[in-house]
Amino acid sequence: MAGARTQSAPPDTRADTTAPDDALLAVRAAEGDEDAFAVLVQRHAAALIRLATRLLGTGAEAEDAVQDAFLSAWRRLPEFQGRSSFGTWMYRIVTNHCLNVLRARKPVAPLEAAGDVPAAEHTTSPARITEGRDAVRELREALDLLSAEQRACWVLRELDGRSYEFVADAVGISQEAVRARVFRARRCLTQALGAWR
Repeated sequence: MAGARTQSAPPDTRADTTAPDDALLAVRAAEGDEDAFAVLVQRHAAALIRLATRLLGTGAEAEDAVQDAFLSAWRRLPEFQGRSSFGTWMYRIVTNHCLNVLRARKPVAPLEAAGDVPAAEHTTSPARITEGRDAVRELREALDLLSAEQRACWVLRELDGRSYEFVADAVGISQEAVRARVFRARRCLTQALGAWR
């Protein structure tokens, strides 16, 4: 028809903006595609560094642990069979690296040596801010009193909000063992931080 304007359908941009999923990228990376692995690293690095920092307490150690975990994952990618997601697999590798670092640390003083901490005043003064920082330091010290497995289970469950099933898979123990370690960790932390309640 003369004079009729034909309208073409708008281009489908979904294909352009949809990135490959982790499973496909993991297969490509296992075949040696470094760019695919770089995308996986970019997607998961921030969350894994947060996890490692919570487990180890310092950013430098956390970054080293995550870097080592990614190197290990790169070497072990042909073994990755996709039974769990790539992210879960990486959580397990990072958790295991952090557990090894924690186990290698020198033991700390027993819980009884932690002593009593005076209760904080409820103000917004510089003293209150300092006390808040002290509370964070006390929590870090209390976390050092936990065994490596208790700390990993508590951090994954309480700070990351992961399910018992996820924690069991990440740490490589049964769900019942996870529940027991989280319970013991809570009890130990409650005792160590009793003055802050």
